[in-house]
Amino acid sequence: MPIPAAGSRRRMPMDFSDFEQQHRFRQAWEAVEIARPVEYSLFTFGESELPYFLVVAPRSPDSQVSITRGEIRVTRPLIITPDNLDPELGNFFEDEGDGEDAAWFIMKRTAAFSHLKFQNQKGPARIVTDSVEEAVARLNRQLDAEDDDRVAILCAPAPLAGFAIFRYAAERVMKSAPDNIREMRERGFLP
Repeated sequence: MPIPAAGSRRRMPMDFSDFEQQHRFRQAWEAVEIARPVEYSLFTFGESELPYFLVVAPRSPDSQVSITRGEIRVTRPLIITPDNLDPELGNFFEDEGDGEDAAWFIMKRTAAFSHLKFQNQKGPARIVTDSVEEAVARLNRQLDAEDDDRVAILCAPAPLAGFAIFRYAAERVMKSAPDNIREMRERGFLP
């Protein structure tokens, strides 16, 4: 390939696929909300449980809000082998196009997800006549009355319900990483 003359600029073909994927990821991330965050770190070793309520906005004006109670289990392997290098997602996404591509977009680009296994377990959806805001307020009052600070409340439009659950798990992983690294240093696993 000849070297371009001084002052000239060689044009490279533009690849917009990464930009488009990042744009779709950002739209999905901003479309879901963690209405009641939880501030506990994940365990450095073993399994952590992340209970939640998921409030899903109606798909159409004639449908209603649904509330689902669930729990995400985030498992870190005790021994790292070639078989457990890649992260795994289980039972997060029901339909194609509901945010799974956006979830993999962040997991491929963040070292904090290496070796993790995510398993989502959810109960049946309960239909309520409230608006999303009323449902969140009612759940907040219930959790406050029970003095429960370990259950998150997530909100999402129907097509992004699985992504809302993933976002919650992802934020817990990223916020826990500094504490986990500190613990590994204290135990002598890192310099």
